[in-house]
Amino acid sequence: MTPRGGAALAVLGGADGAISTCQAASRLGVRTICVDLRADAPAVAHADEFLNVSTRDLPRLVRALAARGDLAGVVSPASDVNLPSQLAVARRLGLPCGLSDGAVRASTDKGHFRAVCDRLGLPGPRYVHGEPAHVLRAAPALTFPLMVKPVDSSGSRGVSLCPEPGDLPGAVELAREWSLSGMIVAEEYLEGGHYTAEAFVVGGAVALIGVSERELTPPPLFITVQHVMPGPPGLTEAVRGLLDRVCAEVGLREGPLNADLLVRPGGEIVLVEMGARLGGNGLAELLGLVHGVDVVEEYVRAAVGLPPRLTPSSSRHAAVRVLGAGREGKLVRVEGEDAVRALPGVVDLVLAASPGDHVERYTRAGAKLGYLTAAAPDRAALSRVLDEAARLLRFDIGEAP
Repeated sequence: MTPRGGAALAVLGGADGAISTCQAASRLGVRTICVDLRADAPAVAHADEFLNVSTRDLPRLVRALAARGDLAGVVSPASDVNLPSQLAVARRLGLPCGLSDGAVRASTDKGHFRAVCDRLGLPGPRYVHGEPAHVLRAAPALTFPLMVKPVDSSGSRGVSLCPEPGDLPGAVELAREWSLSGMIVAEEYLEGGHYTAEAFVVGGAVALIGVSERELTPPPLFITVQHVMPGPPGLTEAVRGLLDRVCAEVGLREGPLNADLLVRPGGEIVLVEMGARLGGNGLAELLGLVHGVDVVEEYVRAAVGLPPRLTPSSSRHAAVRVLGAGREGKLVRVEGEDAVRALPGVVDLVLAASPGDHVERYTRAGAKLGYLTAAAPDRAALSRVLDEAARLLRFDIGEAP
């Protein structure tokens, strides 16, 4: 069963995380309408149409999409901020959607997600949550260091490690600057190994899942550098059980689910945050490579009302490595791109910057130069592919004008 001819899919947000959704839709014969205020957003060039409307201007967005006779679905890939609009558009226009109010709120409010975990009796840090003034008053009662975050940002924007009470005002102000709602959460910092779960939910339960080991930049930024999947034996099924409980609590019935988690030295699993959408930086593709399922294509099928096909057909190791600049400046040239693409084991090389672009030092997820995806039969072979790609690929960055 394939999407009906002439079906169109509204893709909310044109960041690089939406590129794979546009490409998968094209393979399935589904037209894509990229909705964004920026005509130069990376995914715009990969969509069939561009709708120059803010994804948060719901009245204009609904009017523009309601006028179409071919609209079959709406998605918000790799972005929590557009999930409220996805749910609202789907409801108003009668489009397929497995989201719920509870799932959207848990995805867009990190403090509320902590409360969800508390209700379920799941382990987690002590925290305070609310307006900046409240956090400044209440957070000193916690044990430092603290992680201070905007409740509604993604990609580690506005997140910082606060070592001492004297550092709290600066950390709260940084978080406030990146928060659409102006709300902040401060959590006690927990030691442990960092992982990410990428899953697909069917009928309110996890149908396909992979857990990746997550490498981060050093404190205080904690920006993702690399994911390697699968994670340690036994961890995946333990995480599946936790996510099933979360899905039941927030009412998530169908679609993708991404979650960051921490495994503490004693083995305790702490869910850090969730997003009812595809993971960014190639995580959805990673899940597909490990299991032999094109997860992004199945995401598109589900979005237009077709049952996803999620039966694993293989078992491999895969990784995604984020490419970042060591300093700010002008990207002069990229060397070794063709050689990297030709390497056995390299699945994809996505570049988010072109020669002539101004690039930033990699201190936030949105500043990446791109990402590399690779797969191999085992972990050792995968490491060799990644090392060779790193040797070949070079970004020549000149001085900032």
